[in-house]
Amino acid sequence: MLIAANARGHVVKRPSKPAIGAMLANLRRDKEHMVVERQDEGLAGDWYIQVLLRDNNTYQLEYRDGVAAEHYQTQTVSQEKVLRALLGWAADRPDWREHFMWNNISSMFEPTAPEDADEPTA
Repeated sequence: MLIAANARGHVVKRPSKPAIGAMLANLRRDKEHMVVERQDEGLAGDWYIQVLLRDNNTYQLEYRDGVAAEHYQTQTVSQEKVLRALLGWAADRPDWREHFMWNNISSMFEPTAPEDADEPTA
C-alpha cells in the first residue's frame, strides 16, 4: 500500500495521481517536504521517495530502496520532472529514475563507530 504524507501532517492512503500532484504543488519553501512510502508486510526495510522544496526554489528529490546503502538524492528546478518521478515510483515503473543524475548518499545514514572502537582497553 502507498501512503503519502506532507510536513503539515496531511496523510493520504492509496494516493491518486491528482492527490500526489496537489501535495507537490502545495509545497512551500523553507524546508517543506512530502513523502510517498510503500508499505508491504512482505517488503523488508524502508521504501520511499520524498521531495523537499528548498529556499532557493529547487526540489531535492530522494529515494530509498529498502536499506540505507540504497539511498539516493538529486536536485532539479523542474516541478514537472519531480511529479513524473513521484508518479513513476508510485506506479513501480522501471524508468522513473531517468532524466536525473543521482548521488548515493548512504554515508549520511551509516552508524558511526566510537572513536576508540579499535583501541584495546587497559
